[in-house]
Amino acid sequence: MFWADKGIEMTEATLELAVKRGRDLGIEDFVLASSTGYTAKLLVEKGVKPVCIRYHAGFREPGGQVMEEEVKAELESKGVPILTTTHLMGGIDRGLENKFGGCYPSGIVAHTLRMFGHGTKVALEIAVMALDAGLVPSGREIISIGGSGRGADTALVVVPSHAKTFFEGKIKEIICKPREF
Repeated sequence: MFWADKGIEMTEATLELAVKRGRDLGIEDFVLASSTGYTAKLLVEKGVKPVCIRYHAGFREPGGQVMEEEVKAELESKGVPILTTTHLMGGIDRGLENKFGGCYPSGIVAHTLRMFGHGTKVALEIAVMALDAGLVPSGREIISIGGSGRGADTALVVVPSHAKTFFEGKIKEIICKPREF
């Protein structure tokens, strides 16, 4: 499915398609990006307990967190693991870019994936982050859901590989994504 637009307006439909495709394929492992918890709560309401990847501390302001602690606690009380860590394609390379300019290897990978849309980059990135944290199984298909800002507009079936073997990962299916971005 290709959405005519990107963003939060696509969230409900993206989650519906992701859950349906997961059930069709017998996939039980879901990963999603959720900065405020909004998208994670919606997915939980659909009977899925995803791994929720939130922004790392300091994403918007030094030491600050975008997702409120009450929301984090609510999701965790429903059995949703919350991963808070440096973004795979950010990290030290982002620090070098910010300080010295230019583009470094992880930035090149990120910009290449954004050619398919920001949500595609996010979905693949968080799948690897969840695998590296031991929150999804190795070598199995998972559903990974990302977006272009707030909400979700992209869902993929992926077999992620660890960061150290990133290019061995596979995007098996694009369930949905924005056509325009």
